[in-house]
Amino acid sequence: MAIEALVTLKSENVPGVGRERLKLLEAVAREGSISAGARAIGITYKAAWDGLDAMANLFGKPLLVSRAGGRAGGGATLTAAGHTVIEAFRRMEAEMVRVLRTVEPELAEAGVSPLDLVSGFLMKTSARNAIRGSIVKIVSDALSAEVEISVSPETTIFSLVTHASMEELGLCPGRSVTLLIKAPFVAIATGKTAPKTSARNCIRGIISRCEASDVNAEIILDIGAGKTLTSSITSHSAKSLGLSPRKPAFALFDAAHVIIAIN
Repeated sequence: MAIEALVTLKSENVPGVGRERLKLLEAVAREGSISAGARAIGITYKAAWDGLDAMANLFGKPLLVSRAGGRAGGGATLTAAGHTVIEAFRRMEAEMVRVLRTVEPELAEAGVSPLDLVSGFLMKTSARNAIRGSIVKIVSDALSAEVEISVSPETTIFSLVTHASMEELGLCPGRSVTLLIKAPFVAIATGKTAPKTSARNCIRGIISRCEASDVNAEIILDIGAGKTLTSSITSHSAKSLGLSPRKPAFALFDAAHVIIAIN
């Protein structure tokens, strides 16, 4: 598998700007309006405006000038800053590709997957759980979408996102994603039989490790295919449940607590 360089530009407390939003900027410049640019890349008018606002927030100046509508419809043209951003972004991507291609043979010789390199230890996140998976199904309405992700042959995780987020991320069956789940959001239930619960996710596994202090405990659950889920609970709860390695257990968490990240 060849390495593909993906550049994301980000500032503190401002959503990142990556290839998809640069494609939007290019489409608006090419088509001459925001609505036509949005249609050209298959997103909604609202999603287009959200993306353009994020870019303006990141760069601190307008990247395009829009004209009011009317019977002939509105229009938009790129500012000098907009053209400069697109050119600089493409140059950065090209340079990253050049650098990554020099290390790809070394990775292959070491048996390291380029995808694992990019989506694994190069990913920085505060979430204790970061799990790769593939979307198998999406059920959506006008406001929200439930995304079903296969993380192993035996395990499926559900995530609840807004309809706008689904469109902006380009989520669809077959797409590889990374799931981010904070450990305090994961509850633990013991036993071999799945408990009755309102939590959308009830993941079967075997406790592989228990790491406890006077106050808190981390429970690491082996969910198969070399993947684990970590739960952060109180030490009192861990003792009350009698948690210990090799015991069967279930990880419980709401679909709304599962964040979907894409490369």
